[in-house]
Amino acid sequence: MTTAVPHSRIPEAVHRRRWAILGVLMLSLLIVVLDNSILNVAIKTISTPAPTGLGATQSELEWAINAYTLVFAGLLFTAGLLGDRLGRKKVLLGGLVVFGAGSALAAFSGSPGQLIAFRALMGLGAAFVMPATLAVLMNVFEREEQPKAIGIWAGGVGLAIAIGPITGGVLLDHFWWGSVFLINVPIVVLALVLMLWLVPDSRDPNPGRIDPIGVVLSVIGLVLLVYGIIKGGQLADFTDATVLATIGAGLAVLVAFVVFEKRSDHPSIDITYFKNKVFSAAIGAIGLVFFALMGVTFFSVFYTQSVRGYSPLQTGLLMLPLAAAQLIFAPRARLVVDRFGNKATTTGGMLLIAAMLSAFAFLEADTPIWLLEVIFFLMGTGMAHIMTPTSVVIMQALPREKAGSASALSNTFRQVGGALGIAVLGSVLSTAYRSGIESHLGAVPAGVRHTAGESIEATLGVAAKLGPRGDALVGPANDAFLHAMHVTALWGAGVAVVGAVVVALYLPGRPTEPQRGPEEQELVAAGE
Repeated sequence: MTTAVPHSRIPEAVHRRRWAILGVLMLSLLIVVLDNSILNVAIKTISTPAPTGLGATQSELEWAINAYTLVFAGLLFTAGLLGDRLGRKKVLLGGLVVFGAGSALAAFSGSPGQLIAFRALMGLGAAFVMPATLAVLMNVFEREEQPKAIGIWAGGVGLAIAIGPITGGVLLDHFWWGSVFLINVPIVVLALVLMLWLVPDSRDPNPGRIDPIGVVLSVIGLVLLVYGIIKGGQLADFTDATVLATIGAGLAVLVAFVVFEKRSDHPSIDITYFKNKVFSAAIGAIGLVFFALMGVTFFSVFYTQSVRGYSPLQTGLLMLPLAAAQLIFAPRARLVVDRFGNKATTTGGMLLIAAMLSAFAFLEADTPIWLLEVIFFLMGTGMAHIMTPTSVVIMQALPREKAGSASALSNTFRQVGGALGIAVLGSVLSTAYRSGIESHLGAVPAGVRHTAGESIEATLGVAAKLGPRGDALVGPANDAFLHAMHVTALWGAGVAVVGAVVVALYLPGRPTEPQRGPEEQELVAAGE
């Protein structure tokens, strides 16, 4: 009997419109990625005192980014399982509605605290959007077309990174800061209409039960860990008892999460997946590369706007090469993998990113701006040759029915890596900056001296209020920031080198025969 072949599992009507479906999935993905890339351009404006911004401190800015990321990462396990259980289309539609509502509320936030809360609501919606897009993709494309489709999907991330800063810059030039969130609403409406029309539903015929204890443990552990890291950077003292206790508690809860998941008969995350070294290396590579890149993106905006004096729109345009490289190379990365294998392609991408992060350590206030453009383009090139191969490895390591879980794991490590990157590298930046500027704050009133040393924006804000006396702070602030940026960039480069070692050791080389997924291996074993 030969009817149970992989391609027979996709109905002909779905197969015919698979590329249109991919376009709708990329539109849904666009708003999730677009939101963070827009916010990266807007953080300087939001840190400006009212009425221009909200007067957010650097730690509040980190929380505005990480509130979204932590809720997103903490709920991805459950979102993937719910998609597999209830239907991916249903959770996609629900996630988009929540994301759109959160965006509208965030646009009219009256304080940094409100912005952080509404960003968390947006993260809740995004958690149900991101894994479902990749899970639907795996269920509408044949296995031989999946690497190409995933490459285009990854290229969509590059497109969003390109559109985000430019859109954010245009909006900030003409409207108030909240417009960078309000822009999500019409995109959500369009995505909902197209999804109802085109996208088929799919689910796992044997879904697992929901794991509320695992969800709670993962969220609490991540929040405590990241809060402790951010607090350490804010105080410029990682030996503070509160900081150590918070980080320790976070790690302890995460260990408890792993132990509980191993013993549970319906875990949020099946720990046995990680016994596969290839799967673990691919997941780890995604986490490490986003750790390095999110941290660097965070400080590069302050470099271009605060030190170099570019506007938000100009900053968005300066980041265009990073996105263009991803858009160009992500869909073609599979061809490099076919020629050289996963190991060589991904290791090369990691080393290229490490080299470009190191290059940030040589940027000064008067460095020709075209050098920054070259760095961004090569970073995007490295990113494209990491994301596509690792995404294919992860998604094809598990059966098609578990696509939601595989996608959730991939996106969880991406978001956790990004959150920790912003927290850790942001804290390194804060600590190094404070140590460089502290000796120059003697003329600053004692009541605001600690705040003035927190970030370059805080220093420049205090300097502006001091009038002519504050002019003497501008030069030292720029110098202190550049030194802090150099230190932080080298930390990021070190993380990327660790990622290169991991993938070089554990990812497979060039396959000698076509790779088969678990479901195809079962058919071969059954002699079908």
